[in-house]
Amino acid sequence: MQPKSKSFLYKLLSTPSPTGFEQRIQRLVSNHMRPYADLIEGDLHGNLIVALNPKAKRKIMLAGHCDQIGFMVKHISDEGFIWVAPLGGVDAGVLYGAAVTIHAKSGPIGGVIGRKPIHLQKKEERNRLETELDKIWIDIGAKDKKEAAKLIEIGDAVTFEAGVRDFLNECIVSPGMDDRVGLFVAMETVRLLARTKLAVGLYAVSTVQEEVGLRGAMTSAFGIEPEVGIAIDVTHASDNPGNDDKKQATCKVGSGPTISRGPTVNPIVEKKLIAAAKKAKVPYQIAPAATLLGNDARAIQVSRAGVATGSIGIPNRYMHTQAELCSLKDIENAAKLLATFVRDISAKTSFKPF
Repeated sequence: MQPKSKSFLYKLLSTPSPTGFEQRIQRLVSNHMRPYADLIEGDLHGNLIVALNPKAKRKIMLAGHCDQIGFMVKHISDEGFIWVAPLGGVDAGVLYGAAVTIHAKSGPIGGVIGRKPIHLQKKEERNRLETELDKIWIDIGAKDKKEAAKLIEIGDAVTFEAGVRDFLNECIVSPGMDDRVGLFVAMETVRLLARTKLAVGLYAVSTVQEEVGLRGAMTSAFGIEPEVGIAIDVTHASDNPGNDDKKQATCKVGSGPTISRGPTVNPIVEKKLIAAAKKAKVPYQIAPAATLLGNDARAIQVSRAGVATGSIGIPNRYMHTQAELCSLKDIENAAKLLATFVRDISAKTSFKPF
């Protein structure tokens, strides 16, 4: 991966963007993409649209959501502890002892999610893991409510402590891979095509509020009105001990991005994505989805009179934890695949299934 691109990816992963509070990361993306884009604009919902050749009649939309799961402050106890509600699909089973950041108006406030020490637990407590999110609290070291309330307001957003770690075999670990890596791929595709004469307009969208119902994809697709829309998101890797269902399709980290197949996917888009992967000499994996996908493709497909949709997945271990793992090669190859796909669309290309 090009050093400047890798630096951008790491900046994305180090910039908190809890769902509904995505403004900071959108400014980062906008500033980074100015040298490459013909058009950059935000909409009323908070989506950021980065376009090449925007005067073209035919439009291709790439969607990577910028929001991440997190929490919202709902109560400060008399003792100064912070009680929160989830933003998106939070897994309570990985929370105890997690370092978090409360994003207050005065600046970031560090905290930790508390738990009764094992030494003090009763036998029945040791044998079960409490999973009720309403029993989760954050400790910021405040001596009482008055001290905590000077820094923190009800409604402040909270995320896992940000940061990226490099692992073996070009793997990286960070909270919020879901879906900063998809956002990165969408923007990296624009960079790769910035000096290419395209037959279509390319719209890379940093969508908001995917984690609470694909909302940004709905509004941005309606506004852009694309002919083709492709969602780029993380997908569950099967190559770890946590996967005990051997009847599911194999999905390995480092073996290439996935190309989805199923009712959410236009068959011509799928065929051309596979052809693009082969042309670009990029490894890929087929991801069967017998039910509707849970990512932005689902919303884009039924926008207006319908959109020819596809879905590219980045294999991800430990999704929605503070230690999500992905491969830099898979991320880089996804952008190469999509750049080839867009470049090969001509005025005669038809995406009608029959």
